[in-house]
Amino acid sequence: MATTTTRSFLQVAATEEAAPPLRVVQIEGLVILKIIKHCKDHSPSLVTGQLLGLDVGSVLEVTNCFPFPTREEDEEIEADGANYQLEMMRCLREVNVDNNTVGWYQSTLLGSFQTVELIETFMNYQENIRRCVCIIYDPSRSDQGVLALKALKLSDSFMELYRSNNFTGEKLREKNLSWVDIFEEIPIKVSNSALISAFMTELEPDTPVTQCDYDRLQLSTSSLMERNTEFLIECMDDLSLEQQKFQFYYRSLSRQQAQQQAWLQKRRAENMARKAAGEEPLPEEDPSNPVFKPLPEPSRLESFLITNQISNYCNQINGVSGQSFNRLYLMKALHED
Repeated sequence: MATTTTRSFLQVAATEEAAPPLRVVQIEGLVILKIIKHCKDHSPSLVTGQLLGLDVGSVLEVTNCFPFPTREEDEEIEADGANYQLEMMRCLREVNVDNNTVGWYQSTLLGSFQTVELIETFMNYQENIRRCVCIIYDPSRSDQGVLALKALKLSDSFMELYRSNNFTGEKLREKNLSWVDIFEEIPIKVSNSALISAFMTELEPDTPVTQCDYDRLQLSTSSLMERNTEFLIECMDDLSLEQQKFQFYYRSLSRQQAQQQAWLQKRRAENMARKAAGEEPLPEEDPSNPVFKPLPEPSRLESFLITNQISNYCNQINGVSGQSFNRLYLMKALHED
């Protein structure tokens, strides 16, 4: 009987380890409204908050959230933030509300969220939570009639490489990791109870046109295009600086290899002379010689993030310009009629 119990326990443990991959992030409509209100009230300042819910199989359910308070620069942010978070979760537990942390949300400006700080936050959450997500909300894009909401997580291959802190070209080729493999976007599914759905049906106006539909017909997108282009130019400048670092590294490496060859030729000629004189030859490698000290290769993480950000800005410019052309052609057709 004891053997059967042990085997079943091991089977359960193995089942827990082999959890299914995360497929969907299911968010309640009230949580989305809280996130939108918090981000829009403090826009253009960037804010963050905690996501609470349950991890059920391949679905991550987000049932509640609460905002982190904004602080001044001279306050002790980390200590105060941790105490505030613990106090909020204790209060939620007392009123029988889900208090399991499943990630966090944050606002962004025109999709400029792919930074090293975001990755470090992900890794800190991963130390205590097996699976967590970050909900990104962009108020500036939502003003154009689009719900700019996405759920992100780090890929498993990237997290494994980040823990080793080895982003050299050789290691990236070995892992077959590129800049598109850093983040994974998880589909979002909005869920509402039957009572809320019925209430929203009663609130629907008689007219089929809403304010959001009018927002989509705005012809003026020059400010949005201009800001996207400015951010894109800044990213291109940053990428150029990163490329200069690698160019300097390869020039230094080529110079060091030339010095090593010159030193080896000199040492071999000296050994030939010593051998002719009947003396012991000297070793051809001298670790104490600075010529043989390996040069540290710059990390490619920053260039990967900048490339990711450039791709994001290009996609946004492509989407905004495509929608603008559609609206302009629509207005042209209406005027002709």
